[in-house]
Amino acid sequence: MSISTSPLALPFPAVPAIPGVTPRVARARYKNWDRCDLTFVTFDEGTSVAGVLTSSKCPSPEVEWCRKALVLGKARALVVNAGNSNAFTGNRGRAAVEAIAARTAQHLGCDPSDVFVSSTGVIGVPLPIDKAEAGLDAAYAAEPCSWEDAAATIMTTDTFAKGAVTTAIVDGRTVTLAGIIKGSGMIAPDMATMLGYVFTDAAVDPVFLQRALSDANGATFSCITVDGDTSTSDTVLAFATGKAGNAPLTSDEDDGADAFRAALADLCRQLALLVVRDGEGAQKLIEITVDGAESDRSAHRVAMSIANSPLVKTAIAGEDANWGRVVMAVGKAGEPAERDKLAIRFGTTQVARDGLAVEGYDEAPVAAHLKGQEIEIGVDLGLGEGRATVWTCDLTHGYISINADYRS
Repeated sequence: MSISTSPLALPFPAVPAIPGVTPRVARARYKNWDRCDLTFVTFDEGTSVAGVLTSSKCPSPEVEWCRKALVLGKARALVVNAGNSNAFTGNRGRAAVEAIAARTAQHLGCDPSDVFVSSTGVIGVPLPIDKAEAGLDAAYAAEPCSWEDAAATIMTTDTFAKGAVTTAIVDGRTVTLAGIIKGSGMIAPDMATMLGYVFTDAAVDPVFLQRALSDANGATFSCITVDGDTSTSDTVLAFATGKAGNAPLTSDEDDGADAFRAALADLCRQLALLVVRDGEGAQKLIEITVDGAESDRSAHRVAMSIANSPLVKTAIAGEDANWGRVVMAVGKAGEPAERDKLAIRFGTTQVARDGLAVEGYDEAPVAAHLKGQEIEIGVDLGLGEGRATVWTCDLTHGYISINADYRS
């Protein structure tokens, strides 16, 4: 099935080389397609790593492998397979991950535990070890590739390659943070099929890197949803090579720690929004902000209830200013809410307040706002200081078409 590029797509940015990081790609031919589908990234010795992984109770063996390897805090390689998630494949799936790590370790002369593995694609089909090993051998012998090539190789139903870059001043030195990500459907990460990778030349202690990534994740990747479905394979990994030469960041008291945290959060937000922009069948990016909740956590739950509502998402797809569906989604969230304190806006136009429609409400500016590609919905619960922002996309016929024949 041919899938056209999302109308919300952004061009791939100019991402520079990251000292200590070398990406390569190859054709493992996991599916009958004429494209690269194995990404092989190597890291210089001394690279630290952190990660956030799916909360799914049916995780892939790759997720289980990464979870164990993260405890050691060091990395020499990343292998990403596209076209086969290797999830729900029992001992055969675990054997495939072990074989990939062993083959990579043999090439690099490192421990298998220094190798991080991700796979994405159809669930329930064991990853063929012979194809994986042949692909690894080809990638190891290949010339280094661009970040755009690496981003394109990890795609499945994505319609455009996704990457982002930013910088920060740490210990008087400019450090670069770059990232690539894939994801289009089965998106409700709740972590932490979405795979994201961050690379930086900053020197960062793995414990501090883990805290910074976990915090960034909470306000970015865990605040997006396309269809409310959490993948078995969701993974975000951050690798820090230390080649920038700054004094290693170990705590929030270190020079540049705040700047690094801010840059990491900015990069994660950029990557997260790229996933929503490529939501399967998406025509509109929707930002939902909930204010006045009893707590930030409560606000997040209400916002996600709105974002995951098929009725809200289809109304936006149809450019229908049906704010009653937002009321419905607030009410079903299971969080504190009082009808007669509730206020709702579309864009900058207040449509409801104090439990009923605003007197003299003119739907024309709302209708105009809904014709755009970027939609804002605001809700004020009037109960407290809690606040949250989440992002989703509309639900169109395209989503059904893509997923109805995903395996074919």
